[in-house]
Amino acid sequence: MLQRRESYSVGELLEFVHSIYRATDGKYPLLEWVDEKPSPEDFPAFKSVYEPFLRRRMDKEFDEMYVWGKQSIEATAALVYDFEGKDMEWIPESFRRKGNAFIEFFMVSPSLWGRGYGKKILAFLLDEIRRRKMHAHVSTSDIIDAYDFYIKNGFREVGRHGIFIIMRHD
Repeated sequence: MLQRRESYSVGELLEFVHSIYRATDGKYPLLEWVDEKPSPEDFPAFKSVYEPFLRRRMDKEFDEMYVWGKQSIEATAALVYDFEGKDMEWIPESFRRKGNAFIEFFMVSPSLWGRGYGKKILAFLLDEIRRRKMHAHVSTSDIIDAYDFYIKNGFREVGRHGIFIIMRHD
């Protein structure tokens, strides 16, 4: 299993997320707020767009953040369950209530895809949410592979919000 890390840098996170962006040919992260998405090969352009967004998420949105890996980051995830004062336009207002938790920033290194790590990490996250007696949700899109992953792992669609699909685990 992957090792949990206590320390990491924003620069390291940016490089990790960019590896996902390259591997998905620019599909994920969605970068839906950008008029022209950077080329998947252009790290400086990606960094200029994504770094301010990532810093805001880490400072103001994520209630808990998890990072796994040894020498480098191999997986990440965050939980959001305290919605007070948070402006997260991909989560409809009707879902931002006590008792709901959203799994966010859930990524596994492309070098580990298809090896069961995503499923193990998802089980860990679901256990954390259950322990808090909350309902697990994700906000995703059907243009990325994560949508099918969530369906295969017990999530069902419970709403749509612009380009986002809200899914719940029962």
